[in-house]
Amino acid sequence: MIQTLPNLLTIGRIAAIPVVVALLFVDGRIAPWVACIAFTIAAVTDILDGYLARAMKTESRLGRLLDPIADKLLVGAVLLMLVGTGRVSEPTIVPAVVILCREILVSGLREHLAQLNVSLPVTWLAKWKTFVQMVALGFLIVGDAGPDLIPARLIGEVGLWAAAVVTLITGWDYLKAALSHVVSGASAGQARPPPRSVATPRRTKSPPATG
Repeated sequence: MIQTLPNLLTIGRIAAIPVVVALLFVDGRIAPWVACIAFTIAAVTDILDGYLARAMKTESRLGRLLDPIADKLLVGAVLLMLVGTGRVSEPTIVPAVVILCREILVSGLREHLAQLNVSLPVTWLAKWKTFVQMVALGFLIVGDAGPDLIPARLIGEVGLWAAAVVTLITGWDYLKAALSHVVSGASAGQARPPPRSVATPRRTKSPPATG
């Protein structure tokens, strides 16, 4: 099943992480652009792998396992590198921490609910959060290497704050949905979707369980 195109795209997203990380260590105006291109390609595969798996009817357990892991590794690695290399202002460290904590929270909730044979669907609001987050990270990767007329760093920081706000909303919704099953002792079925948005089941996933 590893040889299926959706799984190869997911694995490619993981393989892109060390490339992006290495490029973020390089000074100059070219490396940030190359890193942004590599990150953008990886982010696009986040959408394509799920779509292709459904269209080609090649959904697999491996894909469902690797897909959310690849998302979180990519986002987490880039956030840590942006903070560690001083590519964001100190106040912007706050949304970075919020996003990382939310991803860990949702992963923990899903792992626990899996033991109850309960799934936690990705919501449309979470998908929009991931989209804004990926765009913001792309601008921050380019940062000061961008054109003088485009404040790439400012745009990225504003976008990251916006993503963090939505992250808090979706994280709270997921937590409430999960706790309802934990408290009731649910042992089967699908988690009730968070009330703020329409939930859809995942294949490998729906765009982004960064969601």
